[in-house]
Amino acid sequence: MHVENDDVLVAAARRAAEQAYAPYSNFRVGAAILTASGEIVTGCNVENSAYGSSICAEANAITSVIAQGERAMATIAVACIDAESVGGAYPCGNCRQLINEFRIGRIIVTTGVGESRSHSDAELLPYGFTLEP
Repeated sequence: MHVENDDVLVAAARRAAEQAYAPYSNFRVGAAILTASGEIVTGCNVENSAYGSSICAEANAITSVIAQGERAMATIAVACIDAESVGGAYPCGNCRQLINEFRIGRIIVTTGVGESRSHSDAELLPYGFTLEP
């Protein structure tokens, strides 16, 4: 399932980025997931002075969907409101594997004000680990 207008999902990701806690990097990222049931669930990055304890926006959103009892996710939009000048922000390797694990087939990444790119999960992680052969 796709939102009729990707702008709705991207706008939700941008709003989530505004809530990010990023005092160390000043790199605020938001993610918005469209579930198979049509709900939009968001997450933002939350940094910590013990850097390994930080959580990415994508992971935050995915775990929120799981915590709500859903497993089927259609699309994820990722927005960094501080990275417009560097072309946006793509999911890190860990988040690409999470996206692959839950078979989120479509990823929208904002690359600037009013611009976005759409990718499949296989494009972002071509040989991702799966339980299936």
